[in-house]
Amino acid sequence: MTQWQAISRSDHAQGRYRRRDKYHFAQAEQVAPVLLAELPKLLPHYTLGFIALEQGYQPVALLSLDGQRNLYLAPSGDWLGTYVPAAFRGYPFRLADNPQGDKVFCIAQEHVTDDPAADPLFDAQGQLAEHAAQSLDFLKQCEQNRQATLAATQVLNEVGVIEPWPLQIKRSEGQEPLKVNGLHRISEQALNALDPEQYAKLRGAPMALAHAQLFSTHQVPELVKRAEWLAKDAQAKKAKDPLADLSSDDLFGQGDELSFRFDH
Repeated sequence: MTQWQAISRSDHAQGRYRRRDKYHFAQAEQVAPVLLAELPKLLPHYTLGFIALEQGYQPVALLSLDGQRNLYLAPSGDWLGTYVPAAFRGYPFRLADNPQGDKVFCIAQEHVTDDPAADPLFDAQGQLAEHAAQSLDFLKQCEQNRQATLAATQVLNEVGVIEPWPLQIKRSEGQEPLKVNGLHRISEQALNALDPEQYAKLRGAPMALAHAQLFSTHQVPELVKRAEWLAKDAQAKKAKDPLADLSSDDLFGQGDELSFRFDH
């Protein structure tokens, strides 16, 4: 599990760090928390759902079917897609809660280094260095939109349109369907049955989130294709097949950017 250090001038004035090298750290991730602001970019590539939290629900993008591997991650650590969820793009930085409940800028401990060729955390004036400052700004934007996302999700929960999602994936003949547990979805039937007053509560962000989840279910077959491609890729490499040299970029594309505009 990743160990996080709070960044401070007193402790890290001369500190350096290694930037993220691809996305190996997300290998075991089964879902990615998502934001309202990124829904337009998520819809062409991801199946969206909700997971239950202690208080309400969290909208997520489904990354796995078998609970074992991230189907959007190539063995090389490249992201198999043209859009990487914001939840992963701030790494090795994050905003974490301190004991007082305040958000603190942190770095993954394994990325802190004494290597003089690595990036500095602070500049000569004692201010955050450029890339670290950009990362902090990105994380602040994400946190602001995360609060808006959770508020929209809470409205959907309050009007009763979120239900358990018994997702089952058909497999080859003779094999039992693959069951994906723990997911929730928007009930289209409950959504259509809302009275005018309840329906009006969903105007804006809650309705956009509800429709995004419903539309995204068409991406489930794409997850199956990803699983099949990664299995064939592994077999080809094991057999030293010429296909093993085929770049995943040729099939899925590749996209990577630190920041994105929070507009719709």
